[in-house]
Amino acid sequence: MAACMGASRTAITETNTLSCDPNKSQVEDQTYNYVKFCLHSCADRVSYVPFCPDRSKTMDEVDLWRKMQEEARYDVEQEPVLSNYYYNSILSQGSLERALANHLSMKLSNSSLPSGTLFDVFQGVVVEDKEIMMAVMDDLRAVKERDPACVSYVHCFLNFKGFLACQAHRVAHKLWSQGRKVLALLIQNRVSEVFAVDIHPGAKIGRGILFDHATGVVIGETAVIGNNVSILHNVTLGGTGKACGDRHPKIGDGVLIGAGTCILGNIRIGDGAKIGAGSVVLKDVPARTTAVGNPARLIGGKDNPIKLDKIPSLTMDHTSHISEWSDYVI
Repeated sequence: MAACMGASRTAITETNTLSCDPNKSQVEDQTYNYVKFCLHSCADRVSYVPFCPDRSKTMDEVDLWRKMQEEARYDVEQEPVLSNYYYNSILSQGSLERALANHLSMKLSNSSLPSGTLFDVFQGVVVEDKEIMMAVMDDLRAVKERDPACVSYVHCFLNFKGFLACQAHRVAHKLWSQGRKVLALLIQNRVSEVFAVDIHPGAKIGRGILFDHATGVVIGETAVIGNNVSILHNVTLGGTGKACGDRHPKIGDGVLIGAGTCILGNIRIGDGAKIGAGSVVLKDVPARTTAVGNPARLIGGKDNPIKLDKIPSLTMDHTSHISEWSDYVI
């Protein structure tokens, strides 16, 4: 994800609030300010965290890496047959950056694209751009917290292709922003072939992202995804097929996008919105509302849509809107 240093954050004037705790309602947590769940971001909705280029590793990074190593040792005790795999992937690596570069290079290499070449590319980018590693850690935490199938950080790091595809994209996007477009597009192609996730390197993705399952996810060149977004499988953030230039969706912070959804065109999905599974969205969706159907409609109607009081990407609630959408439920 490209750093947007020094850009100003667009002010949020919304006075309604959401609960930071997905288990608390708005009434139970009146003191929570919706802004606090959003990381600072630039005007184009891509967030950043200011950093000193020569800063040492944060305690969060050190602690998370130590936790992953502990989990790896435990897994090896349970399954000694995996000892070589865990040693090469985690236990022999000196840092999270090196482990990530190594794992991605092994996954994406082929006979004509050696893992050593890819390792140098990935390692160079993640060491240079500390913001990428901050995003990697936020993504690890997001998967662990939101996906009940994720038993550990190391399990996510090694086995969750949505997480791996997202991190490979972060590197590809950095290369794209540096003008190294041929290499960025090559990485996109390898990610598509290996993980069945097709994200154009020009797309901008925030932090705390969960790509759950991730198979069949397609994200176009000018798409922008905010922070703390959860996206299920077979989701398309695409163009209408007839527009040039800025032609892809802009997804706000805290959005949940259900499986099989198509969001098409340069439209805005507002902060904290929910898109029901299988929806086709062609128009803007206001913040903290639910859109569902083909074509998508707002729950409660467009004149007075029902407002959500919890962050859908954190609650991961895919079904509560169904009874409000239709009386006919099998």
